[in-house]
Amino acid sequence: MSPRPGGPPARDLVRTTFSVLFIGLLLGTSLWILRPFLGSIVWGTMVVVATWPLMLRLQGWLWGRRGLAVTAMTLLLLLLFVVPLVLAIVTIVSNADRLVEWAKLASTYTLPDEPPPWLQNLPVVGGMLGGAWRQASDLGLRDLLPRLSPYAGDLTRWFVAEVGSIGVLLLQFLLTVLVSAVMYAYGEEGARLVRLFAHRLAGQRGDGAVVLAGNAIRGVALGVGVTALAQAVLGGVGVALAGVPFAALLTAVMFMLCIAQVGPVPVLLAAAAWAFYDGSTGWAIFLIAWSGFVGTVDNFIRPVFIRMGADIPLLLIFAGVIGGLFAFGLVGIFVGPVMLAVGYTLLESWMNEELASNAPDYRD
Repeated sequence: MSPRPGGPPARDLVRTTFSVLFIGLLLGTSLWILRPFLGSIVWGTMVVVATWPLMLRLQGWLWGRRGLAVTAMTLLLLLLFVVPLVLAIVTIVSNADRLVEWAKLASTYTLPDEPPPWLQNLPVVGGMLGGAWRQASDLGLRDLLPRLSPYAGDLTRWFVAEVGSIGVLLLQFLLTVLVSAVMYAYGEEGARLVRLFAHRLAGQRGDGAVVLAGNAIRGVALGVGVTALAQAVLGGVGVALAGVPFAALLTAVMFMLCIAQVGPVPVLLAAAAWAFYDGSTGWAIFLIAWSGFVGTVDNFIRPVFIRMGADIPLLLIFAGVIGGLFAFGLVGIFVGPVMLAVGYTLLESWMNEELASNAPDYRD
């Protein structure tokens, strides 16, 4: 069989096709084998990329010994990242039955026509809240809570199912720490291979894309994770000082809300309402003032950390948290915003590069 004029032989096309199929089968099989560890690998990669500058600085303080730096960073991960998150999730899971019972109790509750006396006696806002209560009652919202309560129970049970058993969750966190330790030890070689692969695919642009992706990961992990942890701890301290029941559970809920960019204010205001109802007016006023401080402290903490990586819109982070939770379960809370942030950063860089080269100015 003679080749076509000006074209490759037909057997080269067949050989190329089989080569691509073989490579795809090899990659698919490898991913299938690593499937139980993919969550820990992704999570560990995010943690290592976000904290790599800290590890290098710590290595310099420890006389340049990488082994000592890796050991210190592993212990630091257990203390600062894994332990608080595990405690938060364990607290929510251990109180899951109580949350379901509260949802069932809500099904028998109806909104009274008149607001309670403690609400109307609140300083400054009591009259306004009382009027809002009467308007809500006139609009027929007294039956809204019973209608929503079954969905609250379903949401709680869904969250517990997504978290899974505590033993499996702890194992995943320990695997994440182990993967992170290995990446700390051989981080330069791993980064070299990733950048070499990206350069082989797309040349200098591929190498630049890897750097941008790393900055986006660092920005989200530090700007979202550390800020959420700080706000949850501050909110938990205020709730505990005020003597509100289930302070640990409320702290865990605040942490999840902060990760989702909702903030701790709803929980703190609910705690303040409970304090007013319990007769602790002073602590209730303290919680209201504390919610104002804790709810705005992220405006000072988050920019400091995000400037270390990439400037990511908060709406994108919120969409990544919610979408990631539904798509990948608990790990999606962190993977979702990171993936969207990486895609957004790369797309923005590509568009800016095109504008800078030969495209007209669309900013007017």
